[in-house]
Parts: sequence; C-alpha cells; structure tokens
Amino acid sequence: MARSMSLGMFAALAIAAAPVPAVAQTHIPYRWTNVTVGAGGYAPGIVFSPAERGLAYLRTDMGGAYRWDAAAARWVPLQDGNVVSSYMGIESIAPDPRDPALVYMAAGMGANAPAAILRSADRGTTWAVTPVPFAMGGNEAGRGLGERLAVDPNRTSTLFFGTRHDGLWRSDDSGAHWTKLAAFPVAGLGKPPPRQTHGGVAFVLFDPASGTPGTGSRRIWAGVADPGAVHLYRSADGGATWLPVAGPGPEMLAVKAAIAADGTLYVGYATGIGQSDARDGAVWRFTPDGRGQAITPPDHREGGILGVAVAASAPGTVAISTLDRYTLGDTLWLSRDGGAHWDDLGPRSRRDISATPFLLHEGKGADFGHWITGLAIDPFDAGHIAYTTGATVYATGSAGMGRVDWAPWVRGIEQTAIITLISPTGGAHLVSGFGDLAGFVHDDFAVSPQPSFTNPYLSNTNTLDYAGRKPSVIVRSGSLYANRARDASLGRSEDGGRSWVPVKVPAMGNPPARADLNGEAAISVSADGGTMLVGTPEPLRTRDGGKTWLRVEGLPGSIRTTADKVDPSRFYAVSDTRLLGSRDGGAHFAPLAGRGLPADLSAARIRNREQQSTLVASPFAAGELWLKLAGQLWRSTDGGASFQPASGALQVELFGLGKWQGRSPAVYAVGTMDGLRAVWRSDDLGKHWQRINDDGHQWGLRFRVISGDPRIAGRVYLGTDGRGLFYGDPAGEKK
Repeated sequence: MARSMSLGMFAALAIAAAPVPAVAQTHIPYRWTNVTVGAGGYAPGIVFSPAERGLAYLRTDMGGAYRWDAAAARWVPLQDGNVVSSYMGIESIAPDPRDPALVYMAAGMGANAPAAILRSADRGTTWAVTPVPFAMGGNEAGRGLGERLAVDPNRTSTLFFGTRHDGLWRSDDSGAHWTKLAAFPVAGLGKPPPRQTHGGVAFVLFDPASGTPGTGSRRIWAGVADPGAVHLYRSADGGATWLPVAGPGPEMLAVKAAIAADGTLYVGYATGIGQSDARDGAVWRFTPDGRGQAITPPDHREGGILGVAVAASAPGTVAISTLDRYTLGDTLWLSRDGGAHWDDLGPRSRRDISATPFLLHEGKGADFGHWITGLAIDPFDAGHIAYTTGATVYATGSAGMGRVDWAPWVRGIEQTAIITLISPTGGAHLVSGFGDLAGFVHDDFAVSPQPSFTNPYLSNTNTLDYAGRKPSVIVRSGSLYANRARDASLGRSEDGGRSWVPVKVPAMGNPPARADLNGEAAISVSADGGTMLVGTPEPLRTRDGGKTWLRVEGLPGSIRTTADKVDPSRFYAVSDTRLLGSRDGGAHFAPLAGRGLPADLSAARIRNREQQSTLVASPFAAGELWLKLAGQLWRSTDGGASFQPASGALQVELFGLGKWQGRSPAVYAVGTMDGLRAVWRSDDLGKHWQRINDDGHQWGLRFRVISGDPRIAGRVYLGTDGRGLFYGDPAGEKK
C-alpha cells in the first residue's frame, strides 16, 4: 500500500524541528571568517549542473553543501544559516536539469536523526525544508553511494528518492510531498539496529531519451545495495512497474551509475557499501532494453567501483574510480570507447598541493587519495574531471593530456571537526587541534597551514595547553587511528608548536604497562613551562621534559589538571566531590575551600578525552579560575577559596576567556538563554550577555570549542563539528 504524508503532518514536523522562539536579545554584530585549511574532510559526492556551464555542487557528510561560484572562483557554503544539526549531513544532491536556479538536497545524518528534502529556487541561497518520514544516512557508512535523489528531465516537478531503509519514494510537486512506490520490488529492510545501516536504493536515474518535455521520462533505473539476488531494476512506464536486470553475481551490489545521452547505462558494483568493506568490484554497461555486458578493466584486482561518470560532450567517454584498493592504491580509469578499453590515469597523474600543504600532515607525499566516491565529468568540457577523497577535492582540466595534472579544487571549502584550540599569550594567535588532521599553528588565517604536528604524529589532537608566562612552550595529547602503531600520545614544543618532541611516561602497574598510549591521558604545563602533569591512572609530573617522573600526591587518577597561567607553582583540578589545588608545582594536591560552590561537583568532571575543559585559568591574573558546573559559570579570584556565580541567565555549554578591558576578561560562550541557543559574549564577568552570531551564521549549531584571544580585544575563535574553524571580530573593526 502506498504511504504518503499530508501537508498538515509536514507542518507539524517542521514546527518540531524548528528552534524555540527567543525573547528579544541584545546583539553585537560580528564578522565571521573561516580560518583557512582548504577542505580537510570527506565529501561523498560532487555533481555538475547540466543546465549551466561552470555550475557545480558538492555534498559533505557533516558540513553541509557547497556551490561552485565560477565568477568568484570559490565554493560557497549553502547551509550556514541552518540550525538543525542533522541537516548538515547531505545524503544526496540534485540540480534541476533544465533550470540552473533550482536545486534539491536530501539531508539527514543518520537513521535516528531528523531528515528532510530541501528545495531552493536561488541556487541554494535559501531553502524550503520538507521533513520526511524516511531516514537518511548522510554521515553513515555508504554515504558515497548515489545519487539517490533524481529529477525527471522531462517533467522537472517529478522527483524520485531512493531511501536506505524504506524503498523508493516519489514526489510530483517538486519535493513538497512524497509517496512511497508500492510497485517497487524492494520495500526496504526497516530501520537498522544502532550503529548499523543499510545501502538501500543506492541510485535512481531517468533516461532523458525515453520521454518528451512535459510528459515525463518512461525509462527509469534504480540500483539496490542491500543483500539479495537482484541489484538493478528497470522501469519502462515511468515507475508504474519494474523488472529485474541481470548483472554480475549476487555478491555484487549496484552502488553507482551514470547514463549517457544515447541511453547506455554504466553501473559500478562493489561487495560492500563503503567506506572500508568494498573488497571487490565490477563495471557493467547496459543497453536501454536491459541487456548487460561486463566492461571491468582487465587490470582491476581489488576494491569496489564507487565512482562512475560519463561525458555529455564526448560520446563514449566514461570514467570510473576505485574504493578500498589498499594494496595497489586507489585510482581512476578513463575510457573513450564506452568501456571497451581503459586507461589507468593513476600512473601518469601528478598533484600540485602547494595551496593546501596540510595534505602532507601524515609526513608522506600526496597520493591519489582514499574514499574516492564522488566522481564527475563536466558536461560542457570532457577534459574537466573532478573527484572527491576523504580529505579533499581534486580536479584537472587536462584529462586528455599525456600527463594528468591534478590540484585541490577547494577554495571556500572548510569541512573539518575541531576538537580543541588555544590562543596563547605570545607567538601565533591561534593553535588548533583537529580530528583526523592532527592540528596546526595558524600564522596567517587566510593561508592553508604547513603541517607541524609530528613527532609524534597523532591523527586527533585531544587537548592543548600552553605556558602562560612562556607561551613558546605548548603541550598536547592525542590519539591515532586504531590500526596504526604508536609510541607516544603526548608531545611538547619549545617553539610555539612548530616542532615537537615526544613525551613518554614510564610503564606502571602489574604487569607494567604504558598508560599514556590510548590518548586518554591529558597533559598540562605550568606557567613557566618547567613542570608537566599527565593525567594517567596514577598521575605523574616531570620537571625535566620527561626524563624523570614523580607521582603526584593527593590527586585522583585519570583527571585533567589546569595550570595557573600566571603563577607557575599553582595547578588545579576538579573531582566528583572536591575542587583540588597545588601550590608546590603539582607535587601535592589538597582540597580547596570552594566556598559558594554547590556540594556536588560531579557535573564538572571531564569524562571524554575530547571534551573542552570545564575549569579554565585566566591568562590575566594569578588565582583567577572559571568553572562550568551543570550549565552555570562560577568565578574565583582567590585560587579557588571562594566562588561567585558568573553566568546570569545563560545556560552554558562551552566557554572561554579573552581580552577586554584592563585585567577583566571578556567571556565567550555557547549556550541558551530565553530559548535561543547561540554564541554569546559578556563584558561584565557574566552578569549580562550579548549574542555575537546571527541567523546567517549558525552552522547547524554544531559547536566543539570556543576561546577568546588574550591579546586582541573582542576576538573570538570558534571550532565547529563539520564547518571548520572560525574567527570572529566585532563588525566594522579591523584587526
């Protein structure tokens, strides 16, 4: 039986997904700018508009979608005003094939998160949002499948969407209402258990040659990436009935496809949906009536085929790319004769990454890339090919040349997750800790940084600290991918983060074992840089750079400490029940009076190695502490002996300090007040707050870390979960 939703049901869902209306707030206009890295995350898909030269769209798994602006020569983020976190994971994107102003997106992070179809009539500048009853997986395994969302080129008000868990759906009013197609042979496997997913209907394609404008296309193809005997279906009557199409064996899932102007369908197959289970693959070509032929390159021996593209301007030109080709390395093949012969572009490819040197962050040369699932050929220029990886987007304009020169096509794309950051009292104004990319010293916010977080190289930087009176000393803790060997998860720098030496703690326990190798042990450094404390199960300190270690007395195990930024003898920590302090350089900790604080401090305990600290020492005065406890801020000016409330009506999630007037810091926070979740600044020690972001700068409300700058009044740094790293300055002021 067909299943549809009424307009009233959509309205109810839309209201439920919208933010709570806020009481009028004071607002400080801020200018927000990305700190440049240049891409940095996984972009599962890229598509060119067939309606206009130079128009392309990119979808990412947690940072929303982008549009290429040819006139400005940069990618434009399309969802910075979005407030629904889940909508930043884009499952599919479909430009209208006739009208270049129209574009559609399927948005939803995962099976248990809100999902919607987004429609735009102005190239993604604004969106109409239709919540839908089927789940998506824009940030799940298999997010490189597709495209699942398709617009009928012969009746552009008709859209099909292939879901992961609930079969094939249709809209005949430009995505405003959706009905499940009961005639489609695969109804779906239902919502999966937690942390699992389905491939579902992996792609839908209309054959433009099978209809006339206004009447709709008759021939439609749909691929299925769930286990079963059949993985490709064909309709010859506009979707009313469907027939199975024979292809390779049942172990091969239909994961990607493209259709040529003559109606030939090219399908990429894989034994898994990605990103790490596609051990084998194949490529087939199908005539419009469903007759298939294997055209897999003869030297293909490993990995799935997760990229398929055809050239609209050059009949017979087909490109395919691999996924999970671990032994040989992923590559891209190009054919000029419909797959009869293939040219492996990998061996004759070169990559110029001078504009994005961060790609060398693992200490090796840039290779062809990994997680290659987005592949597209410009419909107006067959030599212009682009593909996406787990870290960047590459493009070439010379696919027909002897040597193929690739360069990152990323200007404007900032799609990273920021775990931690510091703004030291000297040296570079910003040092960051990233997920997957380690971290960087940012000397010029407009330039992609050189990689420096090596020795040890750690893919994730979990904590950073600097010596308040000697800011050239920086320490970090981090973690590495589970399948990589590690010898240290702690590092120390004497030159502001530009070079490092490993910090290793001795083996302890019975039997003896290193307790610092899993990334859980945070490190802090005294104001003069002389003492380091490590939160191992038995806390340790060193005064000689890690050559010798002493046990810390009075401090429970596995607790992150906070060093005073002015007085090198002071350290602080919070346990479930007590605030603790040291006045002898971390040798001994004892309970602090903490007068004014609630009795239960358990909400302030750090329980996640990536969690921003709840206890922050001011860089402006010895003994000034700020504590976040159950959404409220507390301030001490006497080293923790007493505290005063310091957040007023704001319910605080994240906070940091920066320069304001004299020795009194500005306080920056992510939090909620009067129903409005936003970014805030207080200039009077938390009594009153003013909003500093606006409705156009919300980034899915996906925030990870915030801090002010101790040297630039009004400057704030904000790390997001998917839209990269931002710095904000009061509008109208030049910094």
